[in-house]
Amino acid sequence: MDTFLIKAVQLILALAILVIIHEFGHFLFARIFGVRVEKFYIFFDPWKEIFKWRPGRYWGFLGKTRRLKGCPPEETGRPEEAGKPDEAEKTEKPEKDSFWGGTEYGIGWLPFGGYCKISGMIDESMDTEQMKRPPQKWEFRSKPAWQRLLIMIAGVLFNFLLAILIYSGIVYATGEKYVPFSEARMGMEFSGEARKIGFHNGDIPLAADGRRLDNPFEDRMRMVQSKEVTVLRGNDTVSIAIPDDFIFRLDQEAKSDTATVSFFAYRFPARVTQVMPGEGASKGGVEVGDEILAVDSTATPTLTDFLRTLQGHEGKTVAVTVARSGAAGVDTLVRQVPLSDASKMGIGLEIDPSAFFKAREIRYSLVESVPRGVKMGTDRLVSYAGSMKMLFTKEGAKSIGGFGAIGSIFPEKWDWIAFWNIAAFLSVMLAFMNILPIPALDGGHVMFLLYEVIFRHKPSEKFMERAQLVGMTLLILLLLYANGMDIVRLLIK
Repeated sequence: MDTFLIKAVQLILALAILVIIHEFGHFLFARIFGVRVEKFYIFFDPWKEIFKWRPGRYWGFLGKTRRLKGCPPEETGRPEEAGKPDEAEKTEKPEKDSFWGGTEYGIGWLPFGGYCKISGMIDESMDTEQMKRPPQKWEFRSKPAWQRLLIMIAGVLFNFLLAILIYSGIVYATGEKYVPFSEARMGMEFSGEARKIGFHNGDIPLAADGRRLDNPFEDRMRMVQSKEVTVLRGNDTVSIAIPDDFIFRLDQEAKSDTATVSFFAYRFPARVTQVMPGEGASKGGVEVGDEILAVDSTATPTLTDFLRTLQGHEGKTVAVTVARSGAAGVDTLVRQVPLSDASKMGIGLEIDPSAFFKAREIRYSLVESVPRGVKMGTDRLVSYAGSMKMLFTKEGAKSIGGFGAIGSIFPEKWDWIAFWNIAAFLSVMLAFMNILPIPALDGGHVMFLLYEVIFRHKPSEKFMERAQLVGMTLLILLLLYANGMDIVRLLIK
């Protein structure tokens, strides 16, 4: 399975999970309050669906409807050739409407989301004919405002709860292990863009906007979004101003072919963990456990220095200075190592900073994992919300991406922990985006419901229809723009 297919499968699977959970939130609260849900679809189904099923009545595949045996037409209420509710079903509630049985479940062919078609509601289906008939007691529009409000926020709530559940599960299963900034004695290696604004290799981050920094993985985004970062440089404390567009500079840098560090990485020595038989290092006498101090006359105190220095020596023999620990102590040795045509010497190198510095490891019980999951979900939500303001800048508009950009963040090899981490973040992102007060999103419906609660009357149905249409148009244009930008980036890459 090639890289593109692996990323595509992960993206589709993650979207399917998030859509199911989101729409199930709407479905569950609608059914709790006695509101009929006509359709529950994963992905959209314009013109035709891939699959559909209504319990005890019919099923369909690729637009073909098949009525189940023993189910008379009048009970089905949906003509086989059309697959749509007839007038009797639209105007009369079935005598027996089970929790699950009154809904058509399906899979659409357009993987841009999903939907619940809730009776008596102006939504993406734009079923205006239904709204012209007298309200029925099982319809959304007939329920009290507080019930309708809960139905509308349920999708967002379920997405956020899903993120908390995933984060809780991850920390329960794997715990947390990291080297705190304070323990990284060699400091950090910074990217080119970070050095341009004042960071130096070897700096140890101390605080962001006065708040202490500890975990490099969790505090990375806080540093990017802050106004000022304080670092320890040698024996001095130095303050570095963070420009507003720094996040976009890092994003552009990360997409370049020359980027070796994303903002910052730990600095630690180049330690040999494996020597390939018959390769240059083996011929030169390099051993597992050696720490590489220099290549020819160039010192290589860190792994990054070593990798950078090794380049440009294709096919040559270089003098590699190593520190080797033995029973009598540490010896400094020089080994003559022939390199391959690609400047390789046939070794494996340690990449775990905890092999050099004291790490903090935390294990969580099942009970302890829940509050940790809540904090992680909340931190991700606050961080994402803070970054949204940048989208209204020129650089932010250029950075918008669609499904290609989302798919690119998944790993090239299948890794369940990485997959669930990304799925949790996407769930937070989906929750935030859906609660924005834009017609056609959940937040738009919530906005109009709050208006009704405050002013004690509903907006007119004609206004709601127009607002829904405007909102859908804006979302479609945004979707086209975002995915168009993916294509542009691919073409100019």
